[in-house]
Amino acid sequence: MIHEVDEVLKNLIGGGTLAGSGIDVSFEVPTRDWAARRNGPVVNAYLYDVREDVSRRQRGRTALRDARDAVVRRRPPRWFRLSYLVTAWTKTPQDEHRLLSAVLATLLPHELLDARDLPESLGRLGLAVPVTVGGSQPEARSLADIWSALGGELKPSLDVSMTVPFPSFPDYDAGPLVTEGAAVRIRGVDGGPPRSEERAHRPHHVAAARAAYEQAAARRTEQS
Repeated sequence: MIHEVDEVLKNLIGGGTLAGSGIDVSFEVPTRDWAARRNGPVVNAYLYDVREDVSRRQRGRTALRDARDAVVRRRPPRWFRLSYLVTAWTKTPQDEHRLLSAVLATLLPHELLDARDLPESLGRLGLAVPVTVGGSQPEARSLADIWSALGGELKPSLDVSMTVPFPSFPDYDAGPLVTEGAAVRIRGVDGGPPRSEERAHRPHHVAAARAAYEQAAARRTEQS
């Protein structure tokens, strides 16, 4: 599902002011070798951290209806924050700043992505996805440490995070699917064999059988 989050972020960055510009969005590791191989302006979105947002964790199970219209019990999803280091790569620092500014202006209006705008596997839970641009994340890795690990020089960057729900499988059936009403078996009149079952959702049949039983009981009382 992480690759689908990549696609959502790519569509966001490639829209807005960058729509039709032909600027590529790359998810490769921005090492020196990668920078030397690029041929034109690029926006790089490097996924550097995947971490569960434990503040959103819930316990228990919820009851839902599946495609069969049967009730199933599903565990609440686990929310994970995917953090991206977004940088702009051109020939001059001024152009990189302009490109990074365009990315910032494009992402800021998208603080919350509606479930209907997400791919099916992400949106089927019906939960919106928050997007944070340039927010502080004390528990995340230091950007200086990231650049040091990549072997490159520190560049202006945007820290972009998307907190997405991951389904907790499997689903559990709450019980067998009910296809008909309950049944009542009525003993035959005058000690005869039991009658066939009469469903409770046909009350006039049950009432008629009960009346016949009461009449037979009254006749036995008179004879005695």
